Amino acid sequence: MSKPKQEIPESITIRKPHLNDGESLYFLVASCPPLEINSVYSYLLVCSHFNRTSAVCEFKDDVVGFASGYIHPHQSDTLFIWQIAVRDHMRGRGIAQEMLLNILKRKELGDINYLETTVTSDNSSSRSLFNSLARQLDAPVTEDSYFTKEVFQESRHPEEFIIRIGPFNQETDSFKLLNEYKEGR
Repeated sequence: MSKPKQEIPESITIRKPHLNDGESLYFLVASCPPLEINSVYSYLLVCSHFNRTSAVCEFKDDVVGFASGYIHPHQSDTLFIWQIAVRDHMRGRGIAQEMLLNILKRKELGDINYLETTVTSDNSSSRSLFNSLARQLDAPVTEDSYFTKEVFQESRHPEEFIIRIGPFNQETDSFKLLNEYKEGR
């Protein structure tokens, strides 16, 4: 039985990452298995090159959440979410979904109609998150094999499946709210 969803504290802040967040993001991801840890340098690049498509969540001056993404280089209407992490004591409050919505609401991402991510077969929490987001946006969701075990060769990495949400239904209340937010209403 799952625990009841807790409220998001009013004192959280969701914002674009800053360069000085890099090391905090490294340690946050390290504390969130099964996420794979990248170098501090990688997180510095996210903070400097991909900050408009990524988000940091702070609670009482502590980084408690992080979502990294980028615009797909071959599909300019698609936001690809690379990693999403929330500290253990803050999980179950909807913070991950709020970070994704925060990114999607940004004016500079007004042409985004799809969201993609990859997950392993045993990552039920990520599947639940992205299915919940699809329901909120009233958008179709598909899942297909993406990176088979064979392409990982000797690393023994499990197969990754791609989850694709979209196109976003422009007639839903959630989508209209996203657009109103982008337009500054």
